[in-house]
Amino acid sequence: MEFNIDWKIFLTIFASVFVAELGDKTQLATMLFAADKDVSKWMVFAAASVALICATAMGVLVGTFISQYIDERTLSYIAGLGFIAIGIFTLYNA
Repeated sequence: MEFNIDWKIFLTIFASVFVAELGDKTQLATMLFAADKDVSKWMVFAAASVALICATAMGVLVGTFISQYIDERTLSYIAGLGFIAIGIFTLYNA
């Protein structure tokens, strides 16, 4: 596997993940830990960063494995339907 940076793809992925992460449960949990006066802010930052790196690594590994058996278009449809289902579930329970 080669590591050449295609800045257009890099920035697309960065922007997509950054916007998706804003205001989600992970950010709210991190803010709650950071609000504790007895906890080092650097510790919160380091622990949350490592957790996100591990979760992202799992996503890359699973995505790489699944892509060997299911084509990209089908995966996009499945992901889209999953997001729609989560949205409907969230609206239903609101």
